[in-house]
Amino acid sequence: MLNELPGWIRAQLPGGSRERVVESGGERMHVLEWGPEDGHPVVMVHGNPTWGFLWRKVVAELASDRLRLVVPDLIGLGLSSKPELAAHSIEHHAAWLGATIDVLVPGPYVLAAQDWGGPIGLHAAASRMTRVRGLVLGNTAVGPPAATSKPTLFHRLSQLPVASGLLFRRLGFPLGVLHLSQGDRTSIRGDVARAYRWPLREYKDRAAPLALARMVPDGPDHVSIPAMRVSEQAFVALAGPVELVWGTSDPILGRVVSHLARLRPDAAVTRTPAGHFLQEEVPGVLASAIRRVVDRADWT
Repeated sequence: MLNELPGWIRAQLPGGSRERVVESGGERMHVLEWGPEDGHPVVMVHGNPTWGFLWRKVVAELASDRLRLVVPDLIGLGLSSKPELAAHSIEHHAAWLGATIDVLVPGPYVLAAQDWGGPIGLHAAASRMTRVRGLVLGNTAVGPPAATSKPTLFHRLSQLPVASGLLFRRLGFPLGVLHLSQGDRTSIRGDVARAYRWPLREYKDRAAPLALARMVPDGPDHVSIPAMRVSEQAFVALAGPVELVWGTSDPILGRVVSHLARLRPDAAVTRTPAGHFLQEEVPGVLASAIRRVVDRADWT
């Protein structure tokens, strides 16, 4: 499937990758791997509306380390299969991801995740707690929102009955405006911005960005609340080192790090001036956090 990518995207990916496609619950999850097969596995999970391409700079920073970097594309995004709206839920995404991890990484692993990769990766981890040996999170929310929180404009737009379909599916929102969530808006421009749009360039493939936006809880009765509680419980209970690396210029989740730090007072916290997609702006900071967690983890 990498041969489907135009050369200008392949040129941005680190060399030496291995490509896998795992059948998972009737869907096909595309995965890229870097590093030695016998290296300590780090599963790196992206969110909405990106794909594994988001982690490429972090992968490049870790190229000299003997780590096995496993970078899946969530179902509906990247080069994975793209089901319709009704197929998407936290539980389904966690089951798809978890089944893929079981095939590719049946033993212990470190989880690194951002955006929806946080709650999805943690929900998958909830039934694999003895195998998750450490955690690095960046700009994500792992549990239900506070009672006083209000949905952002982005998430309110996803709930509009007719306009949301036009905006997300016909016009490809928010792929054209990812730079607006960055501390350095030049970090997602040109071929980088084009690479995020490329897997979702056709209308029929654009269900996931809308579905994942609608999965964000907008009230106490939202269908995602029970699953988010499972993710939060896994975050609190997970043994092993935890690091939080945050982009404080993120207009959506920039302040959430303080809440997560209260839930895990043992976590090391690194705040940066980056935005939501901090992998584009501070890949070296994320790579350093991953190294520290891997070094402190119990791999026995």
